[in-house]
Amino acid sequence: MQLSDKKATLSFSDGSPSIELPIYEGTIGPDVMDIRKLYGQTGKFTYDPGFMSTASCGSSITYIDGDKGELLYRGYPIEQLAVNCDFLEVCYLLLHGELPNAEQKKEFDVSINRHNMVNEQMHFFLRGFRRDAHPMAVLTGLVGALSAFYHDSTDISNPRHREISAIRLIAKMPTMVAMAYKYNKGEPYIYPRNDLSYSGNFLRQMFATPCEDYQVNEVVERALDRILILHADHEQNASTSTVRLCGSSGTNPFAAIAAGVACLWGPSHGGANEACLTMLEEIQANGGIEKVGQFMEAVKDKNNPARLMGFGHRVYKNYDPRAKLMQETCKEVLSALGLENDPLFKLAMELERIALEDEYFVERKLYPNVDFYSGIVQRAIGIPTSLFTAIFALARTVGWIAQWNEMLGDPDYKIGRPRQIYIGAAKRDVTPISAR
Repeated sequence: MQLSDKKATLSFSDGSPSIELPIYEGTIGPDVMDIRKLYGQTGKFTYDPGFMSTASCGSSITYIDGDKGELLYRGYPIEQLAVNCDFLEVCYLLLHGELPNAEQKKEFDVSINRHNMVNEQMHFFLRGFRRDAHPMAVLTGLVGALSAFYHDSTDISNPRHREISAIRLIAKMPTMVAMAYKYNKGEPYIYPRNDLSYSGNFLRQMFATPCEDYQVNEVVERALDRILILHADHEQNASTSTVRLCGSSGTNPFAAIAAGVACLWGPSHGGANEACLTMLEEIQANGGIEKVGQFMEAVKDKNNPARLMGFGHRVYKNYDPRAKLMQETCKEVLSALGLENDPLFKLAMELERIALEDEYFVERKLYPNVDFYSGIVQRAIGIPTSLFTAIFALARTVGWIAQWNEMLGDPDYKIGRPRQIYIGAAKRDVTPISAR
């Protein structure tokens, strides 16, 4: 952040003296007014539910311009990263600030592979859950439990400990997601193999069995890698802010990331692609593509509970830049698997056509977002709907870690403590129970 020559003046109609607020400039994006001394100088707070107009931190990791439909990781457009890099290259970029050279990439890949197994006692921990437990419930517990197994890397003041924790979380998350899936199915866990790629390894752990190995399809492998890249970070969203707020207390990284997993579970956040596919399946069950127009009319009716999932975005006021990439991937996967005539995909295309042509949706800029296509891709691969959000958590783990690590190195870092405007009862006396 750079202090600007400009200043903001805040005046009050009640005759209180006005104050000047410093203005800081970022590399790109809006300037910010520094209100850290506001309460001390005026005795007043700001009121900003959802923090929609408040910068909680300075960050050099991710930049989003919602009006332009732009997403940058460390300055690199997401469109270029998704085409030219694999997921572990993007992980390295988010963690270290620059893309790795060939030697750095090799060393990083090896370090991830060395830590992809979990302690065998995790198998017993899993047995405490019901077989039909939601994978996100299981994953929240597994991630939080890592701190009980790895005491040697929980000193957050030690940069080496933070680095080891980052490697462990990125490496073990696919194994834990696959274990949650296998536990739900009642199948044996499949151990990782170090000769496979990050995404290829995860696919094998998901779909191989002791009696039949899984041959990784290159198109599917590349598709999963792209899903992970597109979801790796997204600035100060709800789960990332949760990780930062939780981590600001000085808790260990495993606890902070578990908090992020729990937050991501919500249908307004990471659960959106699960909700989107559920919507498509309900339309299919109620008449399929012929009923799409009727459904879209119901969406426009304020008195109808029908909701259009997978369209529009809280941040992007234009087309979600990730959606176009995911649409291309969706077509590639369906073609490679012989599912070009998949009824859900055709139904989704009809939904998209109406949304892009109907004045109601165009005026509101309800364009398809990344969740609209990623759910179809995962379903085609064979991933159950209930596991979609867990895979989102797998992808977002590196972003959470990068943001948490950046926060700990920030000279302005302090424990989070949002304020409030109190609207409850004023001070009053307790009446004895006999007189109430």
